[in-house]
Amino acid sequence: MWSTTKVMSEEQRRYELQLMFDHPAFNELLQTAMKVVGLMRVEDLAYSLLSMVKLGVPQRSRVIHTFLRTCQDKLNDFDERSLSVLASTLEHMEDNPNVDALKQGMRLVVEFRLPGINSVMALQTMMRMLGKDAPLGLKRKLEAKALSMTDQFSLPNTHYMISTMASMGFYSRPILDVCSKKITENLHGTPFSRLYSVLQSCTELHYRNMDLLTGIADYVLSTLDVWTKKQVLLFLSVFESLAFCPTALMEAFAEWIIANPDVLTLKDLLCVLRVYSSLNYDLQNHRQLFLDSLSQALDTYLPKMTGSELLKSVYWLCLLGHFPSAPLEQLLRSSTLDQFGSTGDPVSFKSPPPWLLESLHSMLRDQADITLQEMVVVENFYLIDCVITKPLPNQTSATEASSCAGEKSSLAESSQRIAVICAPRSGFCCGTNPRGPLAVKIRHLKILGYSPVLVTQKELQSVSEEKRMEFLRGLLFPEQHRSDIGTPLEQLGS
Repeated sequence: MWSTTKVMSEEQRRYELQLMFDHPAFNELLQTAMKVVGLMRVEDLAYSLLSMVKLGVPQRSRVIHTFLRTCQDKLNDFDERSLSVLASTLEHMEDNPNVDALKQGMRLVVEFRLPGINSVMALQTMMRMLGKDAPLGLKRKLEAKALSMTDQFSLPNTHYMISTMASMGFYSRPILDVCSKKITENLHGTPFSRLYSVLQSCTELHYRNMDLLTGIADYVLSTLDVWTKKQVLLFLSVFESLAFCPTALMEAFAEWIIANPDVLTLKDLLCVLRVYSSLNYDLQNHRQLFLDSLSQALDTYLPKMTGSELLKSVYWLCLLGHFPSAPLEQLLRSSTLDQFGSTGDPVSFKSPPPWLLESLHSMLRDQADITLQEMVVVENFYLIDCVITKPLPNQTSATEASSCAGEKSSLAESSQRIAVICAPRSGFCCGTNPRGPLAVKIRHLKILGYSPVLVTQKELQSVSEEKRMEFLRGLLFPEQHRSDIGTPLEQLGS
């Protein structure tokens, strides 16, 4: 019955299943199944349970629980194939005492029999069944087993393994790197569903492999004509969630939007605005045409947009440095503003990392002409971890000679204000490009006369004091520093 319904369309399947459930012989069949369940071979037991679950027999029914308890009793007799089928069944079942007990029993059986598992697909099915609740020790054993079988991985195995790791909530860089390499080398002809599933799983695992991401982006660009607009938008959206900016693909899609702004649905438009603003994509020569095309499309949807959609659209356009009048005017109407309610609690600021302050104080201890301020709030909005004010190169002697009160403005012009910002890695795209709100903050601070300098906590906190000091000197005193040290984020990447 399950094999028959598998090949039907969704609508036909629903109709046929209803006929099955309403037929009096179906209940008799389930009654018979409960009577003979103890006589079944384990393979038939596993397949029968899978078929009933797939057909939609209620999981709280007596027949399902009878089969679950029988599986528990015979679990030690299950071979690799039957265990794989049972694991696939449990993956689709809701938690209940019998399911939980069977999963716990399978964990013990899988761990005991792990060395003898020979099928990659069977291993993956069991990994997915064990899921996030599997003990870390068992996950490590599964990882070791998978690594011992990498030479058996087919291309579908590599796609499925990455999603399997995501279903387990288990980040194994060695396995992910092996799979990424094989996928990158065999991208041609890979269907959308598999590529998108791989990228979604990478997002869940916070795994960013530049070769894989670049390879997929280049492949999508080279075959752009075969993808639908929706598919390209989904690719761009998942790239954005991975903080990866596929520059060439985004440029090509921007040109398509310029030529076809009228075909964007409201959902498409919101996605484009979010992705391009979040990744801080440099539109270069296409900038004004692209933004005008988006504004033109947005204007047609203004009458039907919710307040939330309008607010998001204007926010994303502002991130792009574009301020069209029509959506701004509609956003500022009292009828729109009333939809947003109260502004909530005031924003609280966290103090900068102690190691950063200690390093800066130590570095500037003997610099009498340099001042250091902590926790500076600019325009009642932006927090700067530290502001360092120092004379501009070749201006020190002129500053010392200036003592009259009337020359205060010239003194200010002869100094440089460095805004030291401790930014999270999430504030950057893969590489060195600030994104989203961090990019806007830098843009605004430059307008206000600051020279922003970015440091990241994770990388600098883990290095020695000597290396940290050397790095900060390169940022704050580039004129005194070696020219071969590279840019700050290049150093962090190395």
